Amino acid sequence: MNVLGLITARGGSRGIPNKNLASCCGKPLVVWTCDAARAARSLTRTVISTDDPLIAETARQAGVEAPFLRPAVLASDTAKSLDVARHVIEWLSEHESWDADIVVLLQPTSPLRTSRHIDEAFGLLSPDAQSVVSVIEVPHRFKPWAVLTVEQGFAHDYESRDLPFDRFRRQGQPSLYARNGPAVVVSRAATIATGSFYGERCVLYPMTVADSVDIDDVADLHEADRLLRERTP
Repeated sequence: MNVLGLITARGGSRGIPNKNLASCCGKPLVVWTCDAARAARSLTRTVISTDDPLIAETARQAGVEAPFLRPAVLASDTAKSLDVARHVIEWLSEHESWDADIVVLLQPTSPLRTSRHIDEAFGLLSPDAQSVVSVIEVPHRFKPWAVLTVEQGFAHDYESRDLPFDRFRRQGQPSLYARNGPAVVVSRAATIATGSFYGERCVLYPMTVADSVDIDDVADLHEADRLLRERTP
């Protein structure tokens, strides 16, 4: 079974210029994901898809393959990760006769995600599951029944239906989860071919809030830097 680690790292970024090459705890941001992928026992090989030659060379120096540069049409703000994954699967099949059975999507904006997280998520892909996605549990104060909306100047419950539990008591409420980036997506290539990373049978892999830092802006980058310095010798 061929398990492809796929790092997606386009050159453009609005929030932080050259975000994937920004310094984070002494390394370019993308290198943290390269290192995690290389240490993961579940991956057969790891490839980076990027349109930026400098990102490609940085990944190569970190031990990750960069066999091509991503087409410009797949490097815009509106390009979808699903289309990027399909391109990589097709390119490897056509140019190297190498067919991926499973794709593990790894976004470089999750530098606290480690090889342990990758291997644990992969281990949850049971024979009847189509995918695994990393998540964090939604805090009580952000659940739909705790959220307010404003109508004609006055606050109202966003979720106004009668609920089978007390919306003001945390005990007894169902757990809800949100994708944390996602930091890890494990998906069968056959599922990706149908137009989805997740399919209808997706397993959740919960991660801690600290491990789930997702870099959108400079504040996120500083927080990730602080956390990595605390845990990195």
